[in-house]
Amino acid sequence: MTDHEPPRPRIQRKQDVLTRLAKEEDIWVATASADGEPCLVPLWFLWDVTGNDRPDAGTLLFCTKRNNPTARNLTPKGELRLSLGHTRDVVLIDGTAEKVEGTDLPTASADAFAAKLPWDPRDRTAWVYLRVTPRTVRAWNEEHELAQRVLMRDGEWLV
Repeated sequence: MTDHEPPRPRIQRKQDVLTRLAKEEDIWVATASADGEPCLVPLWFLWDVTGNDRPDAGTLLFCTKRNNPTARNLTPKGELRLSLGHTRDVVLIDGTAEKVEGTDLPTASADAFAAKLPWDPRDRTAWVYLRVTPRTVRAWNEEHELAQRVLMRDGEWLV
């Protein structure tokens, strides 16, 4: 991207975000402990649209060991931040996570996770799924796209 190219319209950015969520496998997950110790880790994920009639109405599903900081750090509110991309193609997602045991995860979601990624953790008791409901989504390439980077607010797409 250069400063000479016009910014993508918000509707295009939303489509680009949805495409990336469907295709990419890795996402950065940021949490913090109760005393403020930050934790940032990459995890495999699934953009889970099973059970939804709209492809833009989904949740992010990932899995981690239940004793890892990412799972332990979830506050009662379950707040965390997710990031896709590099510094010139950013997607930031603030959301709320809930822990879901493998035996409690809907079969369609567990099957979709196992189909996309090279493992199936649903029967591993040391692991727990985290289902993230996006609250805010921001996306931009470079400075010329900063002005309209917010694509979702309070869980609702703006476009």
